Amino acid sequence: MSAVVVVGNGIAAHRLVDRLHHHGHRGTVTVLGAEPVAAYHRVLLPSVLDGTLPARALTLPGPPDGTVVRLGTRAVGVDRQHRLVHTSDGSSHRYDHLVLATGARPRIPAVPGLLTARGRLADGVTPLRTLADCRRVTGGRVAVVGAGVLGVETALALRRGGARVTLTHPRPYPMNRQLDATAGAVLAHGLRDHGIRLELSRQAVAYAPGTLTLDRGQAIGADTVVVCAGVRPDTRTARAAGLAVRTGVVVDDALTTDDPHIHAIGDCAEEDGTVPGLAATAWHQAERLAALLCGGRTRPRACAPVVRLKAPGLDVAAYGPPGPADDAEETVSLQDPARGGYARLALRGQRLVGAVLVGYPQAIAALGALCDQGRPVPSDRLAFLLGTTAGRRGPVELPDDAVVCHCSNVTRRTLADSWRGGARDAAALAAATRATTGCGGCTGAVRDLCAALHTAARRPGTAVAEAAVAEAAVAKTVR
Repeated sequence: MSAVVVVGNGIAAHRLVDRLHHHGHRGTVTVLGAEPVAAYHRVLLPSVLDGTLPARALTLPGPPDGTVVRLGTRAVGVDRQHRLVHTSDGSSHRYDHLVLATGARPRIPAVPGLLTARGRLADGVTPLRTLADCRRVTGGRVAVVGAGVLGVETALALRRGGARVTLTHPRPYPMNRQLDATAGAVLAHGLRDHGIRLELSRQAVAYAPGTLTLDRGQAIGADTVVVCAGVRPDTRTARAAGLAVRTGVVVDDALTTDDPHIHAIGDCAEEDGTVPGLAATAWHQAERLAALLCGGRTRPRACAPVVRLKAPGLDVAAYGPPGPADDAEETVSLQDPARGGYARLALRGQRLVGAVLVGYPQAIAALGALCDQGRPVPSDRLAFLLGTTAGRRGPVELPDDAVVCHCSNVTRRTLADSWRGGARDAAALAAATRATTGCGGCTGAVRDLCAALHTAARRPGTAVAEAAVAEAAVAKTVR
C-alpha cells in the first residue's frame, strides 16, 4: 500500500491517475488542482474560442473510484523529511510518492503596458492557458502576439468566430521552430486566405488599452491582445522544496528527481536536458511512471512526437528538425503552389528522420504511425504523399496502439472497442472517445475505420464478425 500525491490536475496528472488504476495500484491517490474546475483538455482551448465546443465539452472523464481530487487547492510547501505536502487550505497530505505535474506558465514578453506596475496582466491582455483565459477574449478586434503553433491555432479560431484578427510574429514566417522557410511561406499564404492580417518580422513594443504598437511606430487596434509567446515550466514548488531545477524539474529515465520519493511529468519536467512541452510527451511520461510506481516495467521512451496544427482547413504537420536533417540519406520534396501544398521528407534507411507537410492530409494522417512505430515509408513516395491506394495503409490495418486522433490521443484500439460497443458511426465514436472533436483532421481516418470494421463484420469467421454476432445475441437476449 502506498500513498501517491499528485500536484497538478492537467492531462498528465489525469492520465497518471487513470493508469495507476489500470495497473492495479494499491493505496491512496490524492490530486491537488489549483484551478477550481475539473480536469479538462487544454489542447482544445481554441475550439472554445470559435464556439466549436462549449467549455464543458473539454472536461475529461472523472477519476477512478477512490481517487481524492481537491479542486482550487494549491501546494504551498513540501516537507521532504516527513513526506508531507502542505496546501493553501491549511491541510497536509502524506505521501510515499509525490508527483509534480505542475505544467507551465505563459511567457509574457517584456513589452511596456502588457503588465501593470504590480506585475498583473493589464486590462485587455490575456494568455491562452486556461478556460478562464478564454472568457477574457472580448470585442471584435484581436491581436495575437506570437505565431507558434498555439498562436496560429488561436488566430484561426478567433477568425472562425468572426473576430478581426492580426497575428504578429518577430520571425519571417509562422511556426518557424517546426517549419522550413518554404513551408512557412505556404502557411502564411493560407492564413491570409483565411482573412488573418499578418505582421511578420515585427516586434510589439508597447501596449495601451485598445492599441498594440509595433516597431516602426505602427499601431494596431485591439480590443483584446492574446499573448502566445511560449511558456516556461512551472518549477516553483520544486524550487521551494530544494529539488534540482534547470529549465524544468530535472528527472532521470525513471522520471525521478534527486529525491527518490518525488517525480515530475509533463510540461514541468526536464528529461535528458529537454522540456518538450507537448501533450503526447506528457501522456507517455504518465504511462511510464504509472507502470513504474506499480512495480511494472516501463515501455521504451517514445520517439519525438509529430507536431500537428489543430485547425480545420489547414493541414500542417512536422517531425524532426525544421531544416535539412544532417543524417538523411534521401530527401524528397514536392511543391504544389496552386493548391497550397508543400512536402519535404528526410529519410535514412527508408525511415523518416524529418518531415514537413503542408496541405497533404492523408500523408499527415499516416505520419504519426510511421514515426511512432519506425515503419518504412512506402517505396512509392508520391503515392504516399498524395494518399493514393498504392501508398496508403488503411486505419483498420494499423496496430492497435497507433494513435488515430492526436488531439485527444485516441488509439485504434479505443476506437475499435467503442465501435464493438455500439458506436457504429463517426458521430457516435466522437461522443464515446472525443476523436474528431479537436482539429477534425482525423475525421476521414475515423470514417474509414468505421467502414472497414463494418466490412470486416460482414465476413464470416473474422474476429470482428464473431464479436458482432455475440453482441447481437446479447442484445436479442436483453430485448
